[in-house]
Amino acid sequence: MIGVFHPGTSLVHRAPALLKLGLLTLIVTVVAMAPSPIVLGAASVLVIVLVAVARIPLRLAWSQVVPILWVLAVAVPVQVLFGGWEAAAVMAVRLVLAVALAAVYTLTTPVTATLDAMQALLRPFRRWVDADRVGLALALTIRCVPLLADLVREVLEARRARGAEGSLTALAVPVIVRALRTADHLGEALTARGFDD
Repeated sequence: MIGVFHPGTSLVHRAPALLKLGLLTLIVTVVAMAPSPIVLGAASVLVIVLVAVARIPLRLAWSQVVPILWVLAVAVPVQVLFGGWEAAAVMAVRLVLAVALAAVYTLTTPVTATLDAMQALLRPFRRWVDADRVGLALALTIRCVPLLADLVREVLEARRARGAEGSLTALAVPVIVRALRTADHLGEALTARGFDD
């Protein structure tokens, strides 16, 4: 989900990233704190309205929510066992809403706008925090998540091409070695650009 952006000219797309981040934080906090079905229902309607206003294709919006369903397949039965059906239902709706709201944000906001918003948010604290370095760290984190996923995919494809099946260790070792090499190259590139202090 990270780094996904669906271009558009809707009101949601044009809203400032800092405003969207603030509203996302506020709404997710309200959803997490309020067990009321009315609040959860209102948040559900809000998500549907935002998806419609942003003109996000339903298939794309659904693909952002699907991964959390695998988590819920395990978490809901456990919650039913310890807290009952009502608690499990509330927990499931809260998680789906939080992921859906985050998906609306990522689908309507470029990563660069998010980084600029974070830097603007941290500038008043420049005496204690270097906003530019935090922005760089955030950009590297966002870039490295899909990069690591690509490394895992490449190792899996190489193993399949050789007809190799094996343990988790046989997968993890080449992924870790390649990730460390990539980190070394990244560190050298940053040092060459003066980010070594």
